[in-house]
Amino acid sequence: MLTKKQLDLLEFIHKRLQRDGVPPSFDEMKEALDLRSKSGIHRLITALEERGFIRRLAHRARAIEILRLPDSLGGTAEPQGFAPKVIDGGQASPRAAAAAAADPMRLAAIELPVMGRIAAGVPIEAISQVSHQVAVPGGMISPNGQHYALEVKGDSMIEAGINDGDIVVIREAETADNGDIVVALVEGQEATLKYFQRQGGMIALEAANPVYETRRYREDQVQVQGRLVGLIRTY
Repeated sequence: MLTKKQLDLLEFIHKRLQRDGVPPSFDEMKEALDLRSKSGIHRLITALEERGFIRRLAHRARAIEILRLPDSLGGTAEPQGFAPKVIDGGQASPRAAAAAAADPMRLAAIELPVMGRIAAGVPIEAISQVSHQVAVPGGMISPNGQHYALEVKGDSMIEAGINDGDIVVIREAETADNGDIVVALVEGQEATLKYFQRQGGMIALEAANPVYETRRYREDQVQVQGRLVGLIRTY
């Protein structure tokens, strides 16, 4: 699963390889993606390599090999951007439905994909591919929404009862009210779990831990990706 910037870079590299037989330089990549420095390109390249889309060849300048492409570019990998696979809120998996039918006294569970890690701290790059499935009580899921799960990394929401290693259940949404705990995509590249506040034309992403400062962004720098609706903890 790729962010928009990662997908844009992969597409640019792919087209240049098809046209010229060699990948573009870092300066060309920086210009094509309208980034201010090559350090941003280094981060994107590393992310693409870690996700198995490209490979850098050692001891060779400008040596990048594309290993696979996402569906949007004609391949079979995960779709672009922070758009996690979701299930309809009221639709249980076949396995969960069978379990409920066999034992009517049991509350049917709905299996959600755990899409990777989300930062409860300084924003980190997310999301990766589906790591596993988690069974969520049906009562936690809205019947008319779409949901996914994320593993929390960090302690900035600890005073809201959200600990490092917890699984948060997120209802997909593009808007939020002040005070909601949201998954926010910052500048199209980094995702974080924070309290959402509108403050004088700016968006404030507030931690629930005094160690972390509130971060403020222009509205066009923040995209709400979902609201917190539940939490699962394993002891």
